[in-house]
Amino acid sequence: MIKRLILPAAFAAAILAAPLSADHHSEAPPEPSDDPGMEVSEDRLRADMDTIVGFGTRHTLSTQTDPNRGVGAAVNWALDEFGRMSAACDGCLDVQAVGRVVEPDGRRIPEPTLIRNAVAIQRGTERPNEVIIVQAHYDTRVTDPLNGTDNAPGANDDGSGSVMVLEAARILSQREYPSTIIYALLTGEEQGLYGAGILADWVGEQGMTVKAVLNNDMIGNSCGSDGYCEPDYVRVFSEGLRADSTPRLRALQRRFGGENDSPSRNISRWLANFAAEYPDGMQVRQIWRTDRMGRGGDQIPFLDRGYPAVRVTVSVEDYDHQHQDLRVEDGVTYGDTVDELDWTYLTRASVLNLRALNALAHAPMPPSVGADAIVKTYTELTWDAVEGSSSYTVYLRATDQSYWPGDPALTLNQVPADDGAESQDETYAIDAAVSFEAIELAVMDGGFSVKLNGVRGDDWLFGVAACDQAGHCSPISTAVPGGAFEPVEQPEE
Repeated sequence: MIKRLILPAAFAAAILAAPLSADHHSEAPPEPSDDPGMEVSEDRLRADMDTIVGFGTRHTLSTQTDPNRGVGAAVNWALDEFGRMSAACDGCLDVQAVGRVVEPDGRRIPEPTLIRNAVAIQRGTERPNEVIIVQAHYDTRVTDPLNGTDNAPGANDDGSGSVMVLEAARILSQREYPSTIIYALLTGEEQGLYGAGILADWVGEQGMTVKAVLNNDMIGNSCGSDGYCEPDYVRVFSEGLRADSTPRLRALQRRFGGENDSPSRNISRWLANFAAEYPDGMQVRQIWRTDRMGRGGDQIPFLDRGYPAVRVTVSVEDYDHQHQDLRVEDGVTYGDTVDELDWTYLTRASVLNLRALNALAHAPMPPSVGADAIVKTYTELTWDAVEGSSSYTVYLRATDQSYWPGDPALTLNQVPADDGAESQDETYAIDAAVSFEAIELAVMDGGFSVKLNGVRGDDWLFGVAACDQAGHCSPISTAVPGGAFEPVEQPEE
Protein backbone atom coordinates (compact mmCIF):
# COMPACT_ATOMS: atom_id res chain seq x y z
CA MET A 1 0.00 0.00 0.00
CA ILE A 2 1.38 3.42 -0.94
CA LYS A 3 0.34 6.48 1.02
CA ARG A 4 1.21 9.96 -0.19
CA LEU A 5 1.80 12.75 2.28
CA ILE A 6 -0.96 15.36 2.47
CA LEU A 7 0.90 18.58 1.75
CA PRO A 8 0.14 22.26 2.05
CA ALA A 9 -1.62 23.38 -1.10
CA ALA A 10 1.29 25.34 -2.60
CA PHE A 11 3.62 22.38 -2.36
CA ALA A 12 1.03 19.78 -3.24
CA ALA A 13 0.09 21.48 -6.48
CA ALA A 14 3.70 21.61 -7.62
CA ILE A 15 4.87 18.19 -6.51
CA LEU A 16 1.88 16.03 -7.22
CA ALA A 17 1.59 17.55 -10.71
CA ALA A 18 5.15 16.58 -11.53
CA PRO A 19 5.52 13.35 -13.51
CA LEU A 20 7.39 10.57 -11.74
CA SER A 21 10.90 9.66 -12.71
CA ALA A 22 11.43 6.82 -15.13
CA ASP A 23 10.75 3.33 -13.80
CA HIS A 24 13.76 1.39 -12.66
CA HIS A 25 13.02 -2.31 -12.38
CA SER A 26 16.02 -3.77 -10.59
CA GLU A 27 16.96 -7.43 -10.56
CA ALA A 28 14.59 -9.41 -8.34
CA PRO A 29 16.05 -10.91 -5.16
CA PRO A 30 16.56 -14.67 -5.02
CA GLU A 31 14.34 -16.99 -3.02
CA PRO A 32 14.78 -16.46 0.74
CA SER A 33 17.55 -18.47 2.38
CA ASP A 34 18.66 -19.02 5.97
CA ASP A 35 21.19 -16.20 5.62
CA PRO A 36 19.76 -13.03 4.04
CA GLY A 37 23.23 -11.51 3.98
CA MET A 38 24.26 -13.97 1.31
CA GLU A 39 21.53 -12.60 -0.97
CA VAL A 40 23.03 -9.10 -1.17
CA SER A 41 23.81 -8.27 -4.79
CA GLU A 42 26.59 -5.88 -5.75
CA ASP A 43 24.93 -5.54 -9.15
CA ARG A 44 21.71 -4.29 -7.54
CA LEU A 45 23.64 -1.90 -5.30
CA ARG A 46 25.40 -0.51 -8.39
CA ALA A 47 22.14 -0.18 -10.32
CA ASP A 48 20.44 1.71 -7.49
CA MET A 49 23.49 3.94 -7.10
CA ASP A 50 23.49 4.78 -10.81
CA THR A 51 19.83 5.75 -10.55
CA ILE A 52 20.07 8.02 -7.53
CA VAL A 53 23.32 9.67 -8.64
CA GLY A 54 21.58 10.24 -11.96
CA PHE A 55 19.29 12.81 -10.35
CA GLY A 56 22.26 15.22 -10.43
CA THR A 57 21.71 16.55 -6.94
CA ARG A 58 19.54 15.42 -4.04
CA HIS A 59 20.17 18.57 -2.04
CA THR A 60 17.27 19.41 0.27
CA LEU A 61 17.03 22.89 -1.29
CA SER A 62 17.11 21.59 -4.87
CA THR A 63 14.09 21.44 -7.16
CA GLN A 64 11.11 19.43 -6.00
CA THR A 65 9.14 19.71 -9.26
CA ASP A 66 11.57 18.66 -11.99
CA PRO A 67 10.69 15.07 -13.00
CA ASN A 68 14.30 14.06 -13.61
CA ARG A 69 16.54 16.17 -11.40
CA GLY A 70 16.69 17.14 -7.75
CA VAL A 71 15.40 15.87 -4.45
CA GLY A 72 11.76 15.78 -5.53
CA ALA A 73 12.39 13.35 -8.37
CA ALA A 74 14.75 11.30 -6.17
CA VAL A 75 12.20 10.88 -3.38
CA ASN A 76 9.43 10.07 -5.87
CA TRP A 77 11.59 7.33 -7.37
CA ALA A 78 12.42 5.88 -3.95
CA LEU A 79 8.72 5.77 -3.03
CA ASP A 80 7.96 4.04 -6.31
CA GLU A 81 10.81 1.58 -5.79
CA PHE A 82 9.47 0.71 -2.33
CA GLY A 83 6.07 0.30 -3.98
CA ARG A 84 7.50 -2.18 -6.49
CA MET A 85 9.06 -4.13 -3.64
CA SER A 86 5.71 -4.18 -1.87
CA ALA A 87 4.01 -5.53 -4.98
CA ALA A 88 6.58 -8.34 -5.02
CA CYS A 89 5.61 -9.37 -1.46
CA ASP A 90 1.81 -9.08 -1.87
CA GLY A 91 1.59 -5.63 -0.32
CA CYS A 92 3.71 -6.35 2.75
CA LEU A 93 5.18 -2.82 2.80
CA ASP A 94 3.25 0.25 3.89
CA VAL A 95 4.94 2.97 1.83
CA GLN A 96 4.64 6.53 3.08
CA ALA A 97 6.17 9.94 2.44
CA VAL A 98 6.66 11.04 6.04
CA GLY A 99 7.43 14.74 6.13
CA ARG A 100 6.43 18.31 6.76
CA VAL A 101 7.31 21.87 5.82
CA VAL A 102 10.21 23.29 7.87
CA GLU A 103 10.26 27.02 8.51
CA PRO A 104 13.41 29.13 8.01
CA ASP A 105 15.96 28.55 10.76
CA GLY A 106 18.38 31.39 10.04
CA ARG A 107 21.07 28.87 9.24
CA ARG A 108 20.60 26.27 6.49
CA ILE A 109 16.87 26.54 5.78
CA PRO A 110 16.51 30.00 4.18
CA GLU A 111 12.81 29.66 3.25
CA PRO A 112 9.89 27.31 4.02
CA THR A 113 11.09 23.95 2.72
CA LEU A 114 9.33 20.63 2.34
CA ILE A 115 11.26 17.79 3.98
CA ARG A 116 10.05 14.42 2.65
CA ASN A 117 11.33 11.05 3.80
CA ALA A 118 10.70 7.90 1.75
CA VAL A 119 9.61 5.29 4.28
CA ALA A 120 8.53 1.64 3.97
CA ILE A 121 7.08 -0.18 6.97
CA GLN A 122 7.14 -3.99 7.14
CA ARG A 123 4.69 -4.79 9.95
CA GLY A 124 5.63 -7.47 12.43
CA THR A 125 3.38 -10.52 12.53
CA GLU A 126 3.39 -10.85 16.33
CA ARG A 127 4.62 -7.57 17.84
CA PRO A 128 3.85 -4.85 15.26
CA ASN A 129 4.46 -1.94 17.67
CA GLU A 130 8.02 -3.17 18.36
CA VAL A 131 10.25 -1.67 15.66
CA ILE A 132 13.76 -1.70 14.28
CA ILE A 133 14.64 1.23 12.03
CA VAL A 134 17.32 1.01 9.36
CA GLN A 135 17.97 4.36 7.77
CA ALA A 136 20.30 6.50 5.68
CA HIS A 137 20.14 10.10 4.60
CA TYR A 138 19.19 10.55 0.97
CA ASP A 139 20.10 14.23 0.55
CA THR A 140 23.47 15.50 -0.66
CA ARG A 141 25.59 18.65 -0.68
CA VAL A 142 28.74 20.24 -2.09
CA THR A 143 31.11 22.67 -0.36
CA ASP A 144 28.50 25.37 0.25
CA PRO A 145 25.70 23.81 2.32
CA LEU A 146 23.19 26.23 0.75
CA ASN A 147 24.11 25.35 -2.85
CA GLY A 148 21.11 23.39 -4.11
CA THR A 149 21.81 23.78 -7.82
CA ASP A 150 25.26 22.36 -8.61
CA ASN A 151 25.77 18.64 -9.13
CA ALA A 152 26.11 16.82 -5.81
CA PRO A 153 26.17 13.07 -6.56
CA GLY A 154 26.63 12.07 -2.91
CA ALA A 155 27.78 8.55 -3.80
CA ASN A 156 29.32 7.69 -0.44
CA ASP A 157 27.61 10.43 1.60
CA ASP A 158 25.09 8.95 1.71
CA GLY A 159 24.21 7.11 -1.44
CA SER A 160 26.05 4.13 0.04
CA GLY A 161 23.73 3.89 3.03
CA SER A 162 20.72 4.60 0.82
CA VAL A 163 21.34 1.73 -1.60
CA MET A 164 21.90 -0.59 1.37
CA VAL A 165 18.50 0.39 2.81
CA LEU A 166 16.86 -0.32 -0.56
CA GLU A 167 18.62 -3.68 -0.77
CA ALA A 168 17.58 -4.54 2.79
CA ALA A 169 13.94 -3.78 2.00
CA ARG A 170 14.12 -5.76 -1.23
CA ILE A 171 15.52 -8.89 0.48
CA LEU A 172 13.97 -8.85 3.96
CA SER A 173 10.47 -8.07 2.67
CA GLN A 174 10.46 -11.59 1.25
CA ARG A 175 10.36 -12.84 4.86
CA GLU A 176 8.09 -12.40 7.85
CA TYR A 177 9.25 -11.21 11.27
CA PRO A 178 7.66 -10.93 14.71
CA SER A 179 8.83 -7.28 14.96
CA THR A 180 8.30 -4.41 12.56
CA ILE A 181 11.14 -3.15 10.35
CA ILE A 182 11.08 0.44 9.09
CA TYR A 183 13.23 1.22 6.05
CA ALA A 184 13.84 4.97 5.80
CA LEU A 185 15.57 7.28 3.33
CA LEU A 186 15.79 10.63 5.09
CA THR A 187 16.25 14.11 3.68
CA GLY A 188 17.30 17.33 5.39
CA GLU A 189 20.30 15.74 7.12
CA GLU A 190 22.86 18.12 5.70
CA GLN A 191 20.64 21.08 6.63
CA GLY A 192 20.28 20.11 10.29
CA LEU A 193 19.07 16.50 10.76
CA TYR A 194 15.51 17.57 9.95
CA GLY A 195 14.28 14.38 8.29
CA ALA A 196 15.40 12.23 11.20
CA GLY A 197 13.66 14.52 13.67
CA ILE A 198 10.45 14.31 11.64
CA LEU A 199 10.60 10.50 11.51
CA ALA A 200 11.43 10.23 15.23
CA ASP A 201 8.41 12.39 16.07
CA TRP A 202 6.22 10.32 13.75
CA VAL A 203 7.35 7.06 15.40
CA GLY A 204 6.40 8.49 18.78
CA GLU A 205 3.00 9.61 17.48
CA GLN A 206 2.32 6.05 16.31
CA GLY A 207 2.99 4.73 19.82
CA MET A 208 5.81 2.49 18.63
CA THR A 209 8.41 0.92 20.89
CA VAL A 210 11.87 1.31 19.34
CA LYS A 211 14.21 -1.64 19.82
CA ALA A 212 17.08 -0.21 17.78
CA VAL A 213 17.92 2.38 15.15
CA LEU A 214 20.78 1.55 12.77
CA ASN A 215 21.77 4.79 11.07
CA ASN A 216 24.05 4.01 8.13
CA ASP A 217 25.85 7.13 7.00
CA MET A 218 28.77 6.57 4.61
CA ILE A 219 29.51 2.85 4.31
CA GLY A 220 31.14 2.86 0.88
CA ASN A 221 34.88 3.52 1.10
CA SER A 222 37.76 1.77 2.81
CA CYS A 223 40.60 4.31 2.48
CA GLY A 224 41.12 7.76 3.94
CA SER A 225 42.27 10.91 2.22
CA ASP A 226 45.77 10.23 3.58
CA GLY A 227 45.93 6.83 1.89
CA TYR A 228 45.42 4.80 5.05
CA CYS A 229 43.03 1.89 4.45
CA GLU A 230 41.04 -0.35 6.79
CA PRO A 231 38.84 -2.59 4.63
CA ASP A 232 37.64 -5.10 7.23
CA TYR A 233 35.88 -2.84 9.77
CA VAL A 234 33.02 -0.42 10.07
CA ARG A 235 32.86 1.94 13.01
CA VAL A 236 29.80 1.97 15.26
CA PHE A 237 29.29 5.15 17.28
CA SER A 238 27.19 5.01 20.46
CA GLU A 239 26.35 7.50 23.18
CA GLY A 240 27.43 6.99 26.80
CA LEU A 241 25.31 9.30 28.93
CA ARG A 242 21.79 9.40 27.58
CA ALA A 243 20.73 12.46 25.59
CA ASP A 244 17.28 12.36 27.23
CA SER A 245 18.74 12.28 30.73
CA THR A 246 17.34 14.31 33.62
CA PRO A 247 19.05 15.81 36.69
CA ARG A 248 17.54 13.02 38.78
CA LEU A 249 18.85 10.30 36.45
CA ARG A 250 22.34 11.85 36.39
CA ALA A 251 22.35 11.93 40.19
CA LEU A 252 21.38 8.25 40.32
CA GLN A 253 24.09 7.35 37.81
CA ARG A 254 26.69 9.16 39.90
CA ARG A 255 25.77 6.85 42.79
CA PHE A 256 24.97 3.58 41.06
CA GLY A 257 26.78 3.72 37.69
CA GLY A 258 25.41 3.53 34.19
CA GLU A 259 27.55 6.09 32.37
CA ASN A 260 28.86 3.32 30.08
CA ASP A 261 25.70 1.25 29.79
CA SER A 262 23.15 3.21 27.81
CA PRO A 263 20.93 1.13 25.50
CA SER A 264 22.88 2.49 22.52
CA ARG A 265 26.17 1.38 24.03
CA ASN A 266 24.72 -2.11 24.49
CA ILE A 267 23.52 -2.17 20.87
CA SER A 268 27.10 -1.35 19.88
CA ARG A 269 28.40 -4.22 21.99
CA TRP A 270 25.74 -6.52 20.50
CA LEU A 271 26.72 -5.57 16.94
CA ALA A 272 30.40 -6.17 17.63
CA ASN A 273 29.72 -9.60 19.12
CA PHE A 274 27.29 -10.43 16.31
CA ALA A 275 29.80 -9.50 13.62
CA ALA A 276 32.42 -11.68 15.29
CA GLU A 277 30.18 -14.71 14.69
CA TYR A 278 31.09 -14.29 11.01
CA PRO A 279 34.91 -14.04 11.14
CA ASP A 280 35.22 -13.71 7.36
CA GLY A 281 32.68 -10.88 7.26
CA MET A 282 32.82 -7.19 8.08
CA GLN A 283 33.80 -6.57 11.70
CA VAL A 284 32.86 -3.75 14.08
CA ARG A 285 35.21 -1.24 15.66
CA GLN A 286 33.31 0.41 18.46
CA ILE A 287 33.68 4.15 18.98
CA TRP A 288 32.32 5.20 22.34
CA ARG A 289 31.08 8.68 21.54
CA THR A 290 27.82 9.82 19.98
CA ASP A 291 29.43 10.80 16.66
CA ARG A 292 32.68 12.03 15.17
CA MET A 293 34.38 15.04 16.73
CA GLY A 294 32.39 18.19 16.07
CA ARG A 295 29.98 16.43 13.71
CA GLY A 296 26.62 14.68 13.82
CA GLY A 297 24.26 12.30 12.09
CA ASP A 298 20.66 11.16 11.93
CA GLN A 299 20.95 8.90 14.97
CA ILE A 300 21.04 12.02 17.18
CA PRO A 301 17.36 13.11 16.90
CA PHE A 302 16.35 9.58 17.93
CA LEU A 303 18.74 9.67 20.89
CA ASP A 304 17.35 13.07 21.88
CA ARG A 305 13.90 11.47 22.15
CA GLY A 306 15.15 8.52 24.17
CA TYR A 307 15.29 5.90 21.40
CA PRO A 308 18.34 3.59 21.26
CA ALA A 309 20.33 4.40 18.13
CA VAL A 310 23.84 3.99 16.72
CA ARG A 311 25.72 5.27 13.71
CA VAL A 312 27.34 2.74 11.36
CA THR A 313 30.01 4.31 9.17
CA VAL A 314 33.31 3.75 7.38
CA SER A 315 36.36 2.89 9.40
CA VAL A 316 38.32 5.80 7.90
CA GLU A 317 36.94 8.84 6.08
CA ASP A 318 38.08 10.31 2.77
CA TYR A 319 37.64 14.06 3.22
CA ASP A 320 38.63 14.86 -0.38
CA HIS A 321 35.45 13.12 -1.55
CA GLN A 322 33.00 14.41 1.04
CA HIS A 323 31.17 17.77 1.07
CA GLN A 324 33.24 18.96 -1.88
CA ASP A 325 32.55 20.79 -5.14
CA LEU A 326 33.37 18.60 -8.14
CA ARG A 327 36.77 19.84 -9.31
CA VAL A 328 40.45 19.09 -9.87
CA GLU A 329 42.77 21.35 -7.90
CA ASP A 330 46.58 21.10 -7.76
CA GLY A 331 46.33 17.64 -9.27
CA VAL A 332 43.86 16.43 -6.62
CA THR A 333 40.37 15.30 -7.67
CA TYR A 334 37.58 16.34 -5.31
CA GLY A 335 33.95 15.28 -5.14
CA ASP A 336 31.76 12.45 -3.87
CA THR A 337 31.54 10.45 -7.08
CA VAL A 338 30.74 6.81 -7.86
CA ASP A 339 34.25 6.05 -9.12
CA GLU A 340 35.63 6.66 -5.63
CA LEU A 341 33.50 3.90 -4.03
CA ASP A 342 34.89 0.58 -2.83
CA TRP A 343 32.14 -1.79 -3.96
CA THR A 344 33.52 -4.78 -2.10
CA TYR A 345 33.51 -2.77 1.13
CA LEU A 346 29.97 -1.50 0.52
CA THR A 347 28.70 -4.98 -0.25
CA ARG A 348 30.27 -6.45 2.90
CA ALA A 349 28.88 -3.61 5.04
CA SER A 350 25.46 -4.31 3.53
CA VAL A 351 25.78 -8.00 4.37
CA LEU A 352 26.49 -7.13 8.01
CA ASN A 353 23.45 -4.86 8.15
CA LEU A 354 21.06 -7.42 6.69
CA ARG A 355 22.26 -10.18 8.99
CA ALA A 356 21.92 -7.89 12.02
CA LEU A 357 18.46 -6.70 10.98
CA ASN A 358 17.34 -10.28 10.46
CA ALA A 359 18.48 -11.22 13.98
CA LEU A 360 17.07 -8.10 15.67
CA ALA A 361 13.68 -8.47 13.97
CA HIS A 362 13.41 -12.01 15.36
CA ALA A 363 14.75 -11.24 18.84
CA PRO A 364 12.47 -10.05 21.67
CA MET A 365 12.82 -6.63 23.28
CA PRO A 366 15.59 -6.32 25.87
CA PRO A 367 14.07 -6.58 29.35
CA SER A 368 14.02 -3.78 31.90
CA VAL A 369 16.27 -5.01 34.72
CA GLY A 370 16.67 -4.00 38.35
CA ALA A 371 19.40 -5.00 40.82
CA ASP A 372 19.15 -4.75 44.60
CA ALA A 373 22.29 -5.37 46.65
CA ILE A 374 22.09 -2.53 49.16
CA VAL A 375 23.61 -3.63 52.49
CA LYS A 376 23.35 -7.29 51.45
CA THR A 377 25.70 -10.23 50.92
CA TYR A 378 23.62 -11.25 47.91
CA THR A 379 22.16 -9.58 44.83
CA GLU A 380 18.56 -9.83 43.72
CA LEU A 381 17.90 -9.28 40.04
CA THR A 382 14.39 -8.58 38.81
CA TRP A 383 12.93 -8.10 35.36
CA ASP A 384 9.58 -8.21 33.65
CA ALA A 385 8.64 -11.04 31.31
CA VAL A 386 9.23 -10.08 27.66
CA GLU A 387 6.74 -11.00 24.94
CA GLY A 388 8.16 -13.53 22.51
CA SER A 389 10.90 -14.79 24.83
CA SER A 390 11.44 -18.40 25.90
CA SER A 391 14.69 -17.90 27.81
CA TYR A 392 16.80 -15.21 29.45
CA THR A 393 20.57 -14.97 29.74
CA VAL A 394 22.11 -13.24 32.75
CA TYR A 395 25.55 -11.63 32.59
CA LEU A 396 27.96 -10.33 35.23
CA ARG A 397 30.69 -7.82 34.41
CA ALA A 398 33.26 -6.34 36.74
CA THR A 399 32.75 -2.60 37.08
CA ASP A 400 36.15 -1.82 35.53
CA GLN A 401 35.59 -4.05 32.50
CA SER A 402 34.35 -2.62 29.22
CA TYR A 403 32.71 -5.63 27.61
CA TRP A 404 30.27 -8.32 28.61
CA PRO A 405 31.81 -11.81 28.77
CA GLY A 406 31.17 -14.08 25.83
CA ASP A 407 29.06 -16.51 27.81
CA PRO A 408 26.28 -15.75 30.30
CA ALA A 409 26.69 -16.51 33.99
CA LEU A 410 23.37 -18.31 33.95
CA THR A 411 20.44 -19.01 31.66
CA LEU A 412 16.80 -19.17 32.61
CA ASN A 413 15.04 -21.62 30.29
CA GLN A 414 11.32 -22.04 29.83
CA VAL A 415 10.20 -25.63 30.41
CA PRO A 416 6.59 -26.40 29.41
CA ALA A 417 4.64 -28.49 31.92
CA ASP A 418 4.04 -32.16 31.17
CA ASP A 419 0.85 -32.99 29.32
CA GLY A 420 -0.46 -34.92 32.30
CA ALA A 421 0.32 -32.24 34.89
CA GLU A 422 -2.53 -30.63 36.83
CA SER A 423 -1.25 -27.18 35.91
CA GLN A 424 -0.24 -26.26 32.38
CA ASP A 425 1.66 -23.20 33.59
CA GLU A 426 5.17 -22.99 32.19
CA THR A 427 8.04 -23.50 34.59
CA TYR A 428 11.65 -22.38 34.37
CA ALA A 429 14.98 -24.10 34.92
CA ILE A 430 18.30 -22.42 35.68
CA ASP A 431 21.48 -23.46 33.94
CA ALA A 432 24.44 -21.85 35.72
CA ALA A 433 27.72 -21.55 33.82
CA VAL A 434 29.63 -20.27 36.86
CA SER A 435 29.58 -21.42 40.45
CA PHE A 436 27.41 -19.48 42.87
CA GLU A 437 26.87 -20.20 46.57
CA ALA A 438 23.19 -20.62 45.78
CA ILE A 439 20.62 -19.34 43.30
CA GLU A 440 17.02 -18.75 44.23
CA LEU A 441 14.43 -18.20 41.52
CA ALA A 442 10.97 -16.75 41.94
CA VAL A 443 8.59 -16.60 38.98
CA MET A 444 6.01 -13.93 39.64
CA ASP A 445 3.05 -12.68 37.65
CA GLY A 446 4.64 -10.94 34.73
CA GLY A 447 8.23 -11.15 35.91
CA PHE A 448 11.19 -12.88 37.51
CA SER A 449 13.38 -12.56 40.56
CA VAL A 450 16.76 -14.27 40.80
CA LYS A 451 18.69 -14.14 44.07
CA LEU A 452 22.44 -14.67 43.70
CA ASN A 453 23.76 -15.59 47.12
CA GLY A 454 27.34 -14.60 47.84
CA VAL A 455 27.39 -12.07 44.97
CA ARG A 456 28.10 -8.63 46.42
CA GLY A 457 26.51 -6.21 44.01
CA ASP A 458 28.92 -3.33 44.63
CA ASP A 459 31.57 -5.20 42.64
CA TRP A 460 29.52 -6.06 39.57
CA LEU A 461 27.35 -4.81 36.74
CA PHE A 462 24.44 -7.05 35.82
CA GLY A 463 22.71 -7.48 32.47
CA VAL A 464 19.95 -9.61 31.02
CA ALA A 465 19.06 -10.48 27.41
CA ALA A 466 15.82 -12.04 26.21
CA CYS A 467 15.93 -14.86 23.65
CA ASP A 468 13.33 -16.51 21.44
CA GLN A 469 12.91 -20.24 20.91
CA ALA A 470 15.27 -20.25 17.93
CA GLY A 471 18.06 -18.60 19.94
CA HIS A 472 17.81 -15.04 18.65
CA CYS A 473 18.82 -12.93 21.65
CA SER A 474 18.26 -9.24 22.24
CA PRO A 475 21.01 -6.81 23.13
CA ILE A 476 21.82 -6.93 26.83
CA SER A 477 19.96 -4.52 29.07
CA THR A 478 22.00 -3.38 32.07
CA ALA A 479 20.58 -3.10 35.57
CA VAL A 480 21.60 0.53 36.04
CA PRO A 481 19.71 3.82 36.10
CA GLY A 482 18.84 4.66 32.49
CA GLY A 483 19.69 1.17 31.24
CA ALA A 484 16.19 0.29 30.02
CA PHE A 485 15.42 0.40 26.29
CA GLU A 486 12.78 3.08 26.68
CA PRO A 487 12.71 6.87 26.89
CA VAL A 488 13.48 8.37 30.28
CA GLU A 489 10.37 9.72 31.94
CA GLN A 490 10.65 13.48 31.74
CA PRO A 491 9.37 15.73 34.56
CA GLU A 492 6.27 17.74 33.83
CA GLU A 493 6.81 21.34 32.81
